[in-house]
Amino acid sequence: MARLIEVTDPEDPAVDDFRDLTTADRRPDRPGGRGLVIGEGRLVVERLLDSPYPLRGLLGERRRIDALSGVLEGLDVPAYVVEPDVLAKIVGFHLNRGVLAVADRPPETDPAWLIENSRRLAVLEGVVDHENLGAMFRNAAGLGLDGVLLGRGCSDPLYRRSVRVSMGHVLRVPFARLDDWPADLGLLEAAGFRVAALAPRSGAVPVAKADLSSGKVAVLLGSEGPGLSERALAAADLTVGIPMARGVDSLNVAASAAIVFHAMGEDLVD
Repeated sequence: MARLIEVTDPEDPAVDDFRDLTTADRRPDRPGGRGLVIGEGRLVVERLLDSPYPLRGLLGERRRIDALSGVLEGLDVPAYVVEPDVLAKIVGFHLNRGVLAVADRPPETDPAWLIENSRRLAVLEGVVDHENLGAMFRNAAGLGLDGVLLGRGCSDPLYRRSVRVSMGHVLRVPFARLDDWPADLGLLEAAGFRVAALAPRSGAVPVAKADLSSGKVAVLLGSEGPGLSERALAAADLTVGIPMARGVDSLNVAASAAIVFHAMGEDLVD
């Protein structure tokens, strides 16, 4: 069982991993800083505990820690128990979910390995909004994609807000960064992938007719507003579009991703 440790002083250095979550220059989940992974709320914490991310500890109200007792068995990590007001002072805001867990980041995944071991991939360019990024990872997990490749300009999927919006599913979907963009898209071609770019363009193949569920397929998705760059579009084998009602040109990128991921899907277990 995790070691339960009572903390009454919000300045106790033992809980520094959880401190100042709203202070931009001191956030423990910034990749340029300590680079920790933070799970917030019971469901996300459970998924963090069930992930390959090396757990450092938990912080929460007693009833929230007690509710996790079944999954804390056999873990040799500290679980800091605090009152709600102490918790708020430590993290910097009132946390109504009442519990957090912190883990170290594992080594980055090699994109060549991820491509070699996948059949259905999402490839993102310039997705900077953390909520959209988290929602797309949740979509990828729910609709059976094998992984996500992050191209130029994408935000960190392990930022606390992305982890929360993904409901912790970012912790189970493999991802890797493509450093040489868009040249690294050639890795997909070499591995036998058909690359489809999602863009609201005249002449785009309707998603229902693009046969995205056959063979190895990677779908390129861009940011809100600008969408995919011309260089990324030129690297794709085809352009796919989602037919829209008159007067509407596009959907939110996370909603668009869900539609395309579903079209990519094979048989899923209910």
